[in-house]
Amino acid sequence: MMMVCGLGAAMFFVSQPQNLSDIGMGGFGPVSSGETSRDLRAVLRASLDRGHKVTISETEINSWLARTLEAKQGGPLAEWISMGRVCVRLEEDMAEIIMERRAFGRPFTVSMFVKIEQTEQNGRVRTVIERHGGPYSPDLPKPMRGGRFGQLVVPQGFLMLVVPAYEQLAETYQEEIHLAFEEMSRIRIEPNRLVLDPQPDSNSTESF
Repeated sequence: MMMVCGLGAAMFFVSQPQNLSDIGMGGFGPVSSGETSRDLRAVLRASLDRGHKVTISETEINSWLARTLEAKQGGPLAEWISMGRVCVRLEEDMAEIIMERRAFGRPFTVSMFVKIEQTEQNGRVRTVIERHGGPYSPDLPKPMRGGRFGQLVVPQGFLMLVVPAYEQLAETYQEEIHLAFEEMSRIRIEPNRLVLDPQPDSNSTESF
């Protein structure tokens, strides 16, 4: 009986979309025509060319996604399921990439937690993008928190169900990902902003 109740509660939270009101440009519905953002691809190139640190806000990232992403739902369910927005929530040392879909007129969200791991060896910085949000608690190191289905936080292994959609998203923004996470030497994810530094010694002081 407890197992049935637990499963029922889990399904309920999966069916409830995330509250995105805390995210810059968050929420459901169309993007305001008054919202603008810098050309992030050009900003990243300029940072690398000039050697200056750059700070990009959560709102800028989400505005850029809204302006440049044309999401379409294909396959046999396309008549009933449509793609909505893609949003990013930035927290301390972690980003959450959220995809919104609408099924039978109701919003549904899935998300993936992402952490940046950097190590330095022989004067060179190696950057790895990890698909998880760390452990559930210090006393429970495994499994890692993978993301959310609706409002329910799920283990990393559950992400196999949505990895293809995120791989397609990564292909769409291949150049931006290369400039930000492969060319930059130092990367920090902070609440509501992403800080990127092309200088390996962190002596860059100018930010734009």
